[in-house]
Amino acid sequence: MKIKKPKIGKVDLKIIIIDFIGILIGSVILAVGINMFMVPNMLAPGGISGLSIVLYHIFKLPVGLTIILLNIPLFIVGYLVLGPRLVIQSLLGTFLFSLAIEVTAPLLPAATDDILLAAVYGGVVMGVGAGLIFRFRGSAGGTGLLSLILAKTSGVSPGQAMFLGDLVVLALAVFVFGSEAAMYAALALFISIKVIDAILEGLGMAKSAIIITNNGAEINEKLLHELGRGVTRIEGQGGYTGEGREVLLCVVTRPQTARLKAIIHEVDPTAFVIIGNATEVHGEGFKSMQQH
Repeated sequence: MKIKKPKIGKVDLKIIIIDFIGILIGSVILAVGINMFMVPNMLAPGGISGLSIVLYHIFKLPVGLTIILLNIPLFIVGYLVLGPRLVIQSLLGTFLFSLAIEVTAPLLPAATDDILLAAVYGGVVMGVGAGLIFRFRGSAGGTGLLSLILAKTSGVSPGQAMFLGDLVVLALAVFVFGSEAAMYAALALFISIKVIDAILEGLGMAKSAIIITNNGAEINEKLLHELGRGVTRIEGQGGYTGEGREVLLCVVTRPQTARLKAIIHEVDPTAFVIIGNATEVHGEGFKSMQQH
């Protein structure tokens, strides 16, 4: 029996190309945020890029080149500690980001000399760029890679390690640029993190509802016909009373939340209801499950 060798399909090649284009666009946007807002206003919003901005203003070293040079030891240590896969994934994003900074630096003037506007708009632009890089499975290296190395070697969580890395850069910025500039840099960092979360999790946040009631059938009927939303019905039992009660699970859009609560109150005012944010919902009535 002849065994055919598996081939890389067109879909796989298409995904690779889309990832590359997404990382490239994200790198350019991130570089624009650095060159138009951060560098001219002496804002160092943490990470390797923030440290490179500090070194630029002290020694006039090119920001893009400095980012690559500072990442080299991280890549070497990361290769030894984490293995080749994660390092290779970070190489492309780091190279494109550094190249984009050097290419766009002489072309882009400072967008504003108002440090508050620079922090706000710079944080948004950088967040969009970094969010796109992450969304297309890329990485710009830096403190993200450092956090994984520290987590593997010291037991510190990646979030804590990343926070410590950014804190060190912000502390250095206090001595070089002053405390006020460092505070604006921290604001830019906070905004960029929020924008990254919005890009990765989506802006159309839905609401999930868990309804514990004795009138499950009637509530289910109204939700289906008035809101057009599917409901999952589960048989439950009270832990204290032992009585059987029905549990309904339903996901609605944000504008439908008020009507959802009104329906529950009309049918069963004594129902126990939990409503929370659903950052991602895939399936009928919402977005389909995709690679990106």
